[in-house]
Amino acid sequence: MAGIETTTHRRSFLLSSGAALAGTAAAFALPSQRHSATPRPGTGQAPAVARASRGGGRRAAPYGVTTLDTTARLTGRGGYRHLTAGPGWPLVVRGELAAAGGGRQDRRTALACFVQVTDLHVCDVQSPLRTEYLRAGSAGSWRAHEALSVAGAVSLVEQVNALRGGPHTGRAPAFVMSTGDNIDNHSMVELEWFLTLMSGGRITPNTGDPTSYEGVQNSGLPLYWHPDAPLRDQDKKRGLPRTPGFLDAAIRPVTSPGLRIPWYSTPGNHDDLPGGCLAPNDPVLGDYIVGARKLFSVPDADVAAFNQVLNTGDDPKSTVLKEILRRNAAGARTVTADERRRLVTPHSYLRAHLDPAFAGAGPAGHGYTENHLDSERMYYTFPIADGVLGISIDTTYRSGHFEGSLGTEQLRWLERTLAAHSALYYDADDRPVRNPAADDAHVLVFSHHHSPSMTRRPDAARTDEVRHDGAEVIALLNRFPNVVAWLNGHSHINRITPHPHPTPARSFWEVNTASHVDYPQHARLLELVDNHDGTLSLFTTLVEAAAPYRGDFDDLSSVGLASLYRELSYNTPGLATGLPSGGIHEAMAGRPADRNTELLVRRA
Repeated sequence: MAGIETTTHRRSFLLSSGAALAGTAAAFALPSQRHSATPRPGTGQAPAVARASRGGGRRAAPYGVTTLDTTARLTGRGGYRHLTAGPGWPLVVRGELAAAGGGRQDRRTALACFVQVTDLHVCDVQSPLRTEYLRAGSAGSWRAHEALSVAGAVSLVEQVNALRGGPHTGRAPAFVMSTGDNIDNHSMVELEWFLTLMSGGRITPNTGDPTSYEGVQNSGLPLYWHPDAPLRDQDKKRGLPRTPGFLDAAIRPVTSPGLRIPWYSTPGNHDDLPGGCLAPNDPVLGDYIVGARKLFSVPDADVAAFNQVLNTGDDPKSTVLKEILRRNAAGARTVTADERRRLVTPHSYLRAHLDPAFAGAGPAGHGYTENHLDSERMYYTFPIADGVLGISIDTTYRSGHFEGSLGTEQLRWLERTLAAHSALYYDADDRPVRNPAADDAHVLVFSHHHSPSMTRRPDAARTDEVRHDGAEVIALLNRFPNVVAWLNGHSHINRITPHPHPTPARSFWEVNTASHVDYPQHARLLELVDNHDGTLSLFTTLVEAAAPYRGDFDDLSSVGLASLYRELSYNTPGLATGLPSGGIHEAMAGRPADRNTELLVRRA
C-alpha cells in the first residue's frame, strides 16, 4: 500500500538500514561483447540507435538495450523535470572477495543468464483499504504515478522480451525471477493482473465502477494531484501539470505480451499482507476492502497515530487502523463495492500461480507445486542451468509486519538443501563435512527482504517458532563454499554488499535491486561465468523499462503512459522537491559499485 509507506518508514528508514559499502572497487570499462553498434560502456556516449518494436515500428532507446548503453538523465529546470537519454554507466569490477585475474575475458565460460525483477507493486489505486490520506503528514506517502503501475510493468515485460543476449556472455536470458512485492494491496484482483502481466493477456486496471475512476485523484481534495481538473492542488503548485484524459487512460485496458521465457515467483510482504504490514485475514479489513465506503481524508491526529505504529511495526492486529476506519466512518465517501478486491490467502496465492490460465512460458506453478498447497509453504528450489541451483526462500512475517525473517523450520530446510548440493561444507561448529554424493552445484539464493531488513521479531501467526534474522542467514550461507550470491529486493535501492569470510571460498555477495515502482525503476540482467582460474564472476547489469525516457502529456497510449510512469516517479513530491541535485533518487540508484558490476568470488 503506497499510502502506508511513509518517507520515514519506507524510504529514509531503508536508505539508512544498510551497512556502508565495504571495501573498494576499481571502476573501468571492459570491451563489450555485444554484436551491436552501441558504444562500449563508460565511453560517455549515448547510443544513437533505435530498436524495432513488436509492431514493426521504431522505438528509441532504452528499448532493447541496458544501462551500459544509456540511462535516464534529468533535463530542464523548474518544478517538473523531464527525463532524457544520457550516457550509460560503466562496468565496475569488484574484487573484494577474489582478485580479478588477467586474461579471464578470453577463457571464461558462460554458466547462466537470467533477469531479476522486483517490487513491481501492481496496484489497484481505487481500493478502499488504501491510506492515501497519510500524505497529509508526509508528502512522499502517496505516489502521483501509481495509477499507471500496470502500463509501467507491461513496458518492463516488453524490455525483457527485447533483450537478445547478456552483454558479457551473449547468452540469452533463460528465465525471470520476481523477488516479491509483486502486488501492492494483497488483493485477488491485483494478483490476477500480475499473473496476466507475466503470462500474457488483457488487463483492465480498474475496479469498482466499470465506467469511471473512483479514487483520490478526482476527489476535489487539494491533497492529491488532479491531472484532469483545473483544481490548483498542492502537486500542481509544485510543478505537476494538468493532463486532461489521464484518469480515463489509466483505467483503459492494456495488453501484456507476457514473458517469452519462463518465470518464477518469490513472495514479499505486500504479497502476504494487506498494505505490506497489516493484519492478514482480518474480518474487518476483509469486509472494508470489498465494500462501498472509502476514506479520502482523516484528521491530522489520526494521520500521526497511524504513522507512528507503521514506523514501529508494533500493531500486528491493525488496531489503530481499524479504529480510524470506525471513528471516521461518517466522513467516508461512497464508492462501488467490488468483491474482486477480496484479500489473498496463502492458499489462494499458491492456487492462482498453479492455474493453467497463467502458465505463460512456464514452468507450471512458477516454482510452486501442488505439494506446496498442503502446508501453504512458499519456498522451493529450481534448476537455473547445468550445475547451477536456485533457492527461493520466504522471508515474510505472516502476522503483519514490513520486516522479514526466517522461521526455524525454513532455516533448517535451507541448511539441508545447501548440504545436499555441497561436496564440502562446514557444520555449525565450523568443522568440515564432505559429501561425495552431492552434485556440488553453484548456488544462488533469492528472497524478497535484504539482510538489514530481517529481524528476530516474534511472528504472532506462528508463536511457537523462533524467527531468525539476516545476520543468521549470512552466517549459514558462509558455511557453504558453493554459494555465489543472495539476490533480493524490498529496499527499493540498488546496493551490492560483500559478505567475506576468513576462508575466501566461503565468501559470497548480496545483490539488492531497486524497485519498479519508485525511481529509478530498475531490473537486473545477471550473468554467471566460470573464469577457469579458481574464480567465478557474476555480472549485474541494470535494465530500464522499454518506454522512451521523456514523458509526453499529450501521448496517453500505453507506451506514453509507461514513459509518464517513469518520469512522474522522479517528480514524486516529497522526493524531488527541495533536494540537491540527484537527492534521494541518486541514493536509490546506488553508487556506481552498486549498479553495473562484475562480482568476483573464489571457489574451492
